[in-house]
Amino acid sequence: MLDDMLKFSAKYSQVQNKLLKELNIPYCILDQKGKVLWLNRAMSEVADVDFNFNKNIAVVFKEVTPNVFPETNELAEVTVQKGDKTYKAEIENVSKIGNRFITLYLYDITEMMLVEKKLKDNSFAVAIIDIDNYEDVVESIDDLSQSFFAGVIEKKIYDYFAKGGSFVRKLEKDRFIAIFKNINLSEFIADKFRLLEEVKSIDMENDMNITLSIGVGTGFDSYDKCYETAKEALDTALGRGGDQAVVKNEERQLYFGGKSQQAETNTRVKVRVKAHAFRKILESKEKVIIMGHRLPDIDAFGACIGMYCFVREIGKKAHIVVNDLSAGIEPFYERIESRDDYANGVFVNSEEALEIVDQSTVVVVVDVNRPEMTDCPEILDKAGSKVVLDHHRTGDNPIKGVVLSYVDTFASSSCEMVTELMQFVSMDINLKGIEADALYAGIVIDTDNFNTKAGPRTFEAAAYLRRNGADVSRVRKLLRTDMDEYRAVASAIHDAEIFRGEYAISVYRGDGKESPTVGCAKAANELLDVAGIKASFVVTDYDNQVYVSARSIDEINVQLVMERLGGGGHLGTAGAQLQDCTVEEAVDKIKETLDKMTKEGEI
Repeated sequence: MLDDMLKFSAKYSQVQNKLLKELNIPYCILDQKGKVLWLNRAMSEVADVDFNFNKNIAVVFKEVTPNVFPETNELAEVTVQKGDKTYKAEIENVSKIGNRFITLYLYDITEMMLVEKKLKDNSFAVAIIDIDNYEDVVESIDDLSQSFFAGVIEKKIYDYFAKGGSFVRKLEKDRFIAIFKNINLSEFIADKFRLLEEVKSIDMENDMNITLSIGVGTGFDSYDKCYETAKEALDTALGRGGDQAVVKNEERQLYFGGKSQQAETNTRVKVRVKAHAFRKILESKEKVIIMGHRLPDIDAFGACIGMYCFVREIGKKAHIVVNDLSAGIEPFYERIESRDDYANGVFVNSEEALEIVDQSTVVVVVDVNRPEMTDCPEILDKAGSKVVLDHHRTGDNPIKGVVLSYVDTFASSSCEMVTELMQFVSMDINLKGIEADALYAGIVIDTDNFNTKAGPRTFEAAAYLRRNGADVSRVRKLLRTDMDEYRAVASAIHDAEIFRGEYAISVYRGDGKESPTVGCAKAANELLDVAGIKASFVVTDYDNQVYVSARSIDEINVQLVMERLGGGGHLGTAGAQLQDCTVEEAVDKIKETLDKMTKEGEI
């Protein structure tokens, strides 16, 4: 019986071996390092090697490396390319006691990929095109010239989008819609929406440049969904300051343009509308919670105080979320906290806020529009309504489900925006001196003493605060720094490296300092006073993270640079927080990013 079993086993093994060897599906066995132990005829032909090939499989298929091998018995898949063929590689762990082998099957998916690409290329995308500054540009030229230039702009837009049977129509005097195939969208992405620069090159009689904002929605089966996504993308482009294109699908957003500084508009219509809508929202809710970003600066803190005054004026009670105090806000916090009228639970931490918030609560977020950057992201999911007020450009993953979003990238600071809103609540609002000081300080810090982004609205807001009790001397004293921080800032300036002859990069040594991020920002501001410097980047290590402060005047959009590092901000002031990174590695990343963006023509 044993003899018969052995003979059967031998024959069975030979048959099995022959079947595997002659199998039409390319198949091989690897060791745990990827070395080929055995392969069948089909694999030999696909890989163009003989049966004695015993090198690493990565020599033939560079995509198949040990890091893609599964640790368990689960199947792993990777797409590989060989010549003009595309294969799906199925990789499986067939470990035995004391040994571990890897099996690899290849399936030819070339035709399927070609069909998939054809379907994708022939699917459609929707674009909404807005002329950012149409009214401002045409109002100062005569009627005949208006018609002429309007025609020139329209022709540029039609010529650019009208490819391959694309549909382009004018919706309003300053808005267009275009529907086109994805293969055309690939061309637009490849040339980085060249239309943005072409339109700016139109020589207007009043020496102003026309700029466009473009929102593109793609990747959906219905026109309605693509159109709605295009509107969301356009809102993002406008929220980032205009003069750019945003392409959005289910998975990601792509940004193009946004390099120039846009002209500030001085109209108060938008502010009045937002103030009225905000008041209606507050009146419909029982409780109000206000918060800024993590480790709030004086702009975020001052805006929270201003919003508290707004809520108080309409007879509601509010709470402000504050978890950590930086050196910049501590003097203001202590003065406010010591007042009897602020002692009744105005300031709460995250735990207390989570106990208060429910569906009858409106959460007001200031000086930030990304949920993970807020002081308490958890309360956003529990709140009945959410309101966002910010002056930073909108980036990826903004706060979702907001009932009112007021993002004004032309504003110098969140404190300026809150001050404007307050003036539409009541002409004789009861603003205390310390509250006016906090708002005024936020404007002073974010404008670097009115040297950066200070427009007419900024000075009007500052004048309003002065009339309502803000004291310039008192604010200056509250903002003064200690000698250790002053020396650290001076040291960062002294040790700065001039990269590529136009970028100042330095490290702020904040060891032992209470708020290294504040000193980091001060050093970045100071470095802009050096002749020939287009942008400054200062990094510091704090709380197991590396913080980057980026500043520029008007030549470089530092927000685009910081977005490459996972951060954001706006054109002249931006920042990023890097995880699992040293300050030296952060400096190298900044240099690599500047080199890459220069090579790509992004800066």
